[in-house]
Amino acid sequence: MDRGVAGDEDRLAPDRRLTMAMLAATAPSHSPLPLPADRSYEPGVCNIGPAEIARRKRTGHTGVIASIVLLAFLVLLDAPAPFRLLVVFPAAVAASCYLQAWLRFCAGFGWLGVLNFGDVGTTEQVGSSEDRARDRAKAIRIGLAGAAIGAVVAIAAVLLPV
Repeated sequence: MDRGVAGDEDRLAPDRRLTMAMLAATAPSHSPLPLPADRSYEPGVCNIGPAEIARRKRTGHTGVIASIVLLAFLVLLDAPAPFRLLVVFPAAVAASCYLQAWLRFCAGFGWLGVLNFGDVGTTEQVGSSEDRARDRAKAIRIGLAGAAIGAVVAIAAVLLPV
């Protein structure tokens, strides 16, 4: 690589950081851009902090692995193609968990009217009934999106030519 080009990139790096900081500062509250660790509760938008987000990512990874293992098992057993629809369950769990991590919103917490920005396992009650209604609506949307993604994965598994 030409040394002059590398030098230009080094001089541009601070501008990139500034641009990302400006984007994060001006992004709408529902944006999946990185947010500060001290992010607080917003009804129907954000109800979990970093520890809970990490937990959902781990569970999403587990769902993906379970989907792959289940599909491989069914293919190795030469099970009839419709049995591959069973992949819908771990795929939907994976999709839902990844969506929750990305959106910084736990569907289960939203349904129950709780939130957590501390250590995993601790929760607080959401204050008003209006806030709980917004959270419940978001939880339903996440659940439906996860189920739809799981269904698409399952249909793709059935259609695989193996």
